[in-house]
Amino acid sequence: QVQLVESGGGSVQAGGSLRLSCAASGYTSSSRSMAWFRRREREGVAVIYTGGKTAYADSVKGRFTIWQDNAKNTVYLEMNSLKPEDTAMYYCAAGRFFSMVVGTYDYWGQGTQVTVSS
Repeated sequence: QVQLVESGGGSVQAGGSLRLSCAASGYTSSSRSMAWFRRREREGVAVIYTGGKTAYADSVKGRFTIWQDNAKNTVYLEMNSLKPEDTAMYYCAAGRFFSMVVGTYDYWGQGTQVTVSS
């Protein structure tokens, strides 16, 4: 089992920034891929695979950055130039494959709310 705990959500004005964190614990070696999803979308926002390979949804390219601190078993999502349409519940997920598809992930966090006002 892998436990995921997100933090860092909040309310910001358009153009602002937020950093989300996802702390993983448990049998983390089974999860080679970590990703962030938004509730309303079936595809991921960003994913990072073992070794550092990353991918992003077109809607966030150039604005969001995903990275991981292996020593802390934590994955981060840096969100810049936020837009009102970025408003959503953001979920961290862990899985075995390099994928942006929600159904390919095995473990999920409880979510953290991001609200961007215009």
